[in-house]
Amino acid sequence: MGRLGRLEATLSVTQHQHPLAAFVLHLLLSAALAAALAAVYARYGRALSNRGRFASNFVLLAATTTLIITIVKSSLALSLGLVGALSIVRFRAAIKEPEELAYLFCAIAIGLGCGAQQTGVTLAGSFLIVAFLILRRRAAAEGEAASSLHLTVSGPVGGAVTLERIAACLREHCAEVSLKRFDESDKGIEASFAVTLAGLAQLDRARAALRGLGDSVQVLFLDLDRDTG
Repeated sequence: MGRLGRLEATLSVTQHQHPLAAFVLHLLLSAALAAALAAVYARYGRALSNRGRFASNFVLLAATTTLIITIVKSSLALSLGLVGALSIVRFRAAIKEPEELAYLFCAIAIGLGCGAQQTGVTLAGSFLIVAFLILRRRAAAEGEAASSLHLTVSGPVGGAVTLERIAACLREHCAEVSLKRFDESDKGIEASFAVTLAGLAQLDRARAALRGLGDSVQVLFLDLDRDTG
């Protein structure tokens, strides 16, 4: 067989009959591991978006990845076709938090491992990652003040509502201030902070100072440790 023949044999679709029972088992395993990952993200995540709603996509993502890898793993041609298809599809999901992207990669990794039938590695890796996330979050929670909150301030563009004035108001009434996100568009601005307050009195003074920037200013305080999405 010449080089051309060997190349054609390599690129040809190899018809491997995967046992249906094994495929179903790995599909269910990927869904179960992704569901556990979703529960951890909804409970211990720090993103400001609706974590529960975002985490509900993990099971579908992992199961779909398992199906794709099961189909293409036996053929180089199908694998190359998958790369070409992914280069065409444009993902336009509004992923603003690095944490969201990290959890998505974890869900994809679960699907890859189950699709490749690397059961032991997938189980061990998933367990270690989930255990690390839980322990890290609990350790961080022990060092945080009970009055640590996330604050979102929104208002129209221009006038007194600027990032500098918002930050100045917060520094005056909060023990600690950390900017987490800032969005500005033609419709208005939105700034999200992690703040530490000594009590309800400081909270009320900070709210009053922010509302004093303008009648159209909207203020939202959120305790993410108690909000599971």
